[in-house]
Parts: sequence; structure tokens; C-alpha cells
Amino acid sequence: MTLPSMVPEYDRSTTLDWCRAIDEGPYHSVSVGERVTWFNQEMMVLLAAAAALTERVKIFPTVVVSPMHGTGMLAKQLATIDVLSAGRLVVGLGVGGREQDFRAAEAPFRRRYARLDEQAGELRRLWSGEPAFPDTDPIGPPPVQPGGPPLLCGSQGPKGLARAAVWADGIAGQKMAAPVDTVADDVDLFRQAWADAGREDPPYISTSFWYSLDPDDPQGVLDAYSMRYLKIFGPEIARWMADQQTIAGPEALVGAIETCRAAGVDELILVPTSSDMAELHRTGELLPALPA
Repeated sequence: MTLPSMVPEYDRSTTLDWCRAIDEGPYHSVSVGERVTWFNQEMMVLLAAAAALTERVKIFPTVVVSPMHGTGMLAKQLATIDVLSAGRLVVGLGVGGREQDFRAAEAPFRRRYARLDEQAGELRRLWSGEPAFPDTDPIGPPPVQPGGPPLLCGSQGPKGLARAAVWADGIAGQKMAAPVDTVADDVDLFRQAWADAGREDPPYISTSFWYSLDPDDPQGVLDAYSMRYLKIFGPEIARWMADQQTIAGPEALVGAIETCRAAGVDELILVPTSSDMAELHRTGELLPALPA
């Protein structure tokens, strides 16, 4: 379950109430997404809060746009969250697609794909205890998980997958620009990329989608959220991508979950389009009815 931090009404009580309910509910992880030029609260701060407010669920950023960050500081922040969560952190890394966010973060937009690959190796090196450069102390704290938390890649294009298969433990996917019923094709591509790279270990596959269980107008709530979030891409692209968002209502949500299960997805990240606690309760009531 994703914290609804991209919804305008998100506040302190949302973090407290949602984290506690997610930890007590039928969920495997709590997630947060990253934006800069948006009204959301900052990702690392929310991840730290989630780590402190929960005891059971994984802490799963989906995804950290790592080329916007200095690698040493990113290593320190993520290791701290791993310590705060007692080793429950799983990290999705991606390149992002919004140049405005990079500009606001004072980070170069160019070479972000190559930088992602470089940073993955550097994070693992720093987490192993090696110093960032000669004649200095290591960057701490040491992660609870030996070698650091698992790293999943958010890149899903052919070139990105080929690079990810070299360093990633799996894929942090999303179904934003295609219907959920195409997820089986995604899974085949992910597994093929691992096979082409000579990997014997299968990729851990996660994916995500937006949904609404609003009792009055679920499709309307989903559409409004989608258009507001996607407007950065321009009205035509935003409208096209918003039209792909059809997980509205209980039947659609259960069907989408079963589609992902049948396709072989290991973990499905649900992204709510409302910060109302009633939405979380409605979701939790549906999930126990699904087969284990």
C-alpha cells in the first residue's frame, strides 16, 4: 500500500493513521513515491516516519529518482532508514522523467540513465563499508541488511532492462501508460532480460497502479487524480495516459489483482487516489477475501 502523499489533503495525521493501519492490515509493504515540483511531502522524511511508525511491513520507496541525489548522501539516508526499520527496507531506483524536478533539485538531467547504473554499484560499495574516497572514514551507519537493502530498477524499456539485469535484484514496475491486462507481457520481458544477462536467479517483480474505491464515483475520482498528476506532460498526453486508468470500483480492483497474480507478479503496489481513511478500510476489507 502506498501512502497517498500526492493527494492535496495529505497531512501529519494521514501519515500517522495510514502507517499504523497499513502495519496492522493485510499488506506486505508501505510505499512512497518521489516528486520535487509538486505539493507532496519529501520522500526520505516520509520513509523515515513510516519506518518508525511500523514494525512489520517492508519500507519500499517506489521509486527513488537517484540521479537527482548525491550518491554519498543517498547511501547515508537509505542506510539510516534501514536501521530505523530494523532491516525492512527495499529500494526502487529510477531515472524519473520530469526535467522540472531535476532543475529544482539542482541536478543534471543529462546522463541520468548512465548515472543510475553507476550509483547502484556505488551504493553497494559504500554500504559494504568502503570509504567514499581514500583517507576518509566510511559513510555510516552500516545497514542492518548485509551489503545493504535489495535494489530494484524502475526502468522498463529494452535498454533499461538490459542494464538493470546487470545490477538489480528485480524490477519496480508500474502500469501508468498501458492497461493492467498487459502485465503478463511485462513479466515475460523482465524474465527474458535476466536470462539474456545470464542471470540464474529470477528477478523479483513488483508493479503498481492507481485505483479508486470511492463509493459514489470511483472512475471520476481516479480520472481527476490522473489528470492533475499527469498535467506536467501536456493536455494530450495527460488525457491519453489518464484514459489507461480503469481500476475503479471493487470488481475492477479484485480483477486487476488477480491478473497480476496470474502473470507471476511477486508484489503489487496499490496506489490510492484518496487520502481518506475510509479508502484504506475499503481496500483492506477486499483483500482478505482474495485467495492466499
